[in-house]
Amino acid sequence: QVALVESGGGLVQAGASLRLSCTASGDTFSDYYVGWFRQAPGKEREFVGAISRRGGSTTYAESQEGRFTISRDNAKNTAFLQVYSLRPEDTAVYYCAATAHWSGRTNHREEYDYWGQGTQVTVSP
Repeated sequence: QVALVESGGGLVQAGASLRLSCTASGDTFSDYYVGWFRQAPGKEREFVGAISRRGGSTTYAESQEGRFTISRDNAKNTAFLQVYSLRPEDTAVYYCAATAHWSGRTNHREEYDYWGQGTQVTVSP
């Protein structure tokens, strides 16, 4: 069992950057892979990227075009999503998720067992 809490969202202007945090409690954080997803109103929750248990491997959705960087600090029980050059179309609720086992479908919601409540990111033109 692990509980996840996202933070760091807010209202920013286009072109700005944000770093979102995902803080875990419960089981040992380093036992879990972490994925990031986002969901805009009226749209499906979509995969942003994911990071392995030790942070040595990351994968990103092709659509992110290099603007997203995922990292983690297991000593602080925290994973991060750094977003650069934010655009209005990035407006969404951003979620982190965790799983103890990756099957290879790391970009699928069904891969993950635990989810945070989400943090709102709003980008003004």
